[in-house]
Amino acid sequence: MKSVFKIGVAIVLFAAIFFVPFLGLVHLFDWDEINFAECSREMIKLNDYTRVYVDFKPFWEKPPMFFWMQSISMKMFGINEFAARFPNAICGIATLLVVFLCGRKIYNKEFGLYWALAFGGSLFPAMYFKSGIIDPWYNLFTFLSIYFFILYHWKRNGFDKERLKLKLSTYTLCAGVCMGLAILTKGQVALMVFLLVLGVYFVFNRFRLFFSWGHAVLFLVVSFLVTATWYGYETIKNGPWFITEFLKYQYRLFSTHDAGQKGFFGYHYVVILLGCFPASVFAIPSFFKTTSNSRFDKDFKKWMIILFWVVTILFTIVQSRIIHYSSLAWFPVTFLASYTFYKWQHNEMNYKKYVGIITGVIGGIIALALLVVPFFALNIKKFIPYVKDKFAQANMQADVNWTGWESMIGLLMFIIIAIGLWKLKRNEFQKAVWIFFGGIATVVFLASAIIVPKVERYSQGAAMDFFEQRKGEDCYVSTLGYKSYGRFFYTQKERPINKNYYDQEWLLTGKIDKPVYFVSKIDKIKNYVQYRELKELYRKNGFVFLKREKPSE
Repeated sequence: MKSVFKIGVAIVLFAAIFFVPFLGLVHLFDWDEINFAECSREMIKLNDYTRVYVDFKPFWEKPPMFFWMQSISMKMFGINEFAARFPNAICGIATLLVVFLCGRKIYNKEFGLYWALAFGGSLFPAMYFKSGIIDPWYNLFTFLSIYFFILYHWKRNGFDKERLKLKLSTYTLCAGVCMGLAILTKGQVALMVFLLVLGVYFVFNRFRLFFSWGHAVLFLVVSFLVTATWYGYETIKNGPWFITEFLKYQYRLFSTHDAGQKGFFGYHYVVILLGCFPASVFAIPSFFKTTSNSRFDKDFKKWMIILFWVVTILFTIVQSRIIHYSSLAWFPVTFLASYTFYKWQHNEMNYKKYVGIITGVIGGIIALALLVVPFFALNIKKFIPYVKDKFAQANMQADVNWTGWESMIGLLMFIIIAIGLWKLKRNEFQKAVWIFFGGIATVVFLASAIIVPKVERYSQGAAMDFFEQRKGEDCYVSTLGYKSYGRFFYTQKERPINKNYYDQEWLLTGKIDKPVYFVSKIDKIKNYVQYRELKELYRKNGFVFLKREKPSE
């Protein structure tokens, strides 16, 4: 027990070292990061923690759980990037500890450590714990709900697993609480995933009922009571209007796609293969039939494979194609990667050469990209004539200080892949786990601190600087031809007194009561040249900055 405690403490410390530093080093990214941070800022500003607002108008897309977390963080650390991202750093620490403890309970502490390494040392999972988006907490709560229900199933149906000492009602209660929290974080999609996973398992279980209806009702009641802390309270306090509009939006989210977010059919599988590298590659052998040494071994793997397919197929059906929609699949993918290494280590599965080949190809491509990017950036202006998009051409003119030493991150990636493959070839699987996942966690840490801030200067830096300069100024700030939440968060916008503010035509031509600043893009500004009162201030990195003065009396 002492060794488990020591490993748990070590995981917490190392996760904190990898996830907490540099959270505030770069602006929040449009749209999602700034959108969510602005919702939390407005919660604090309005002192209203039951409704979600953005631009001081109701925001239907998400329940308030994550915004409560960000609001607490902002009260601790101020309205800034660090505070907006800090909740997910905590989630990263919690997630690695959770998968370690789950892996240890199902198998042993060796497996648990493999799982924590796989989760913390794959590309997107490691990156998202340094972000300010909702999904990490939603994924954790949803996974835990499924996990506790699996333990309930094992306890009820006499699986050969020790340490299941809690009562059936306790496992059900834990599953229900976690499901309620998942719904409060991202909405009813959590329950949909849960029920689909149970339904598919029911089919594979040859239609044998593996739970009692009484416990099913308890699960739903507990989930409902947790969600009622918001759904119920808001309805009692303000009536059903806000909740009704929220539920309508959730339905539209699944039936239509957002502009610019419609991808190809296999989008999520490519995202997982590349984004969850290297766990995604090491997971492949475990999708096939493997030797199981116990009933729970075989069953938990079945649950994880079902969860993977439910998530990826569901969000392939959903019209919008967004990277983090399929991020719940990172739990089964990292589990299966750990399963592969564990079986290799204990000679229960043979190493397949194709795994090393795919790992070398994908890892080599990523390493090459990291190696080349700094040299490309140093000579970026030479490539401008070959780019067709005007806005991208102007982005490339940003004055960003590159030294070339940033390419060492790519070189480190090459070394990690090479040594890791060498260890695989020598069947030194335990060392390979540490090299691949520990090494790539280091690569993500360094890239987040060194490369990402420079890339942000090209994509949005000039606009965010302009918004920050308007902070505290008595003015209106708007965008022309594109959407940005930066104009709210980085100006620290106050609630508008004049409701005409929401009418863009009034801002452009009406009798305004204070100056108006506009930000547009060079490929959009031509649509607004007819507005003679707009005075162009300057252009920078693809953005056009304009001002309309308040008319004289």
